[in-house]
Amino acid sequence: MSDHPPGAVGRFLSLTDVAEVLSLTAAEVMALVRSGELPAIRLGAIGQWRVEHSVLESFIADKYEETRRIALWNEAEYADVAELFGDTRSHKRSTTT
Repeated sequence: MSDHPPGAVGRFLSLTDVAEVLSLTAAEVMALVRSGELPAIRLGAIGQWRVEHSVLESFIADKYEETRRIALWNEAEYADVAELFGDTRSHKRSTTT
């Protein structure tokens, strides 16, 4: 049994295939690879880049987790700001009246 998605030919994807999966351009995927954000390997005599299916799935899962954490952070940040202003304003009103 294989870990590959249905219809997958092999263990690795080209950067063009990765770009299609992520709805990005090949240049954007190359930038992710060069930055180290998306792990990839170079294979063959001309050094073509390849990304393993499992690595791509992990990358996608990590992006979902990053998005979830940012949303929680922003939610908490706005809640704190509202609480601070709400408490301060109600406190000022109660002391002045």
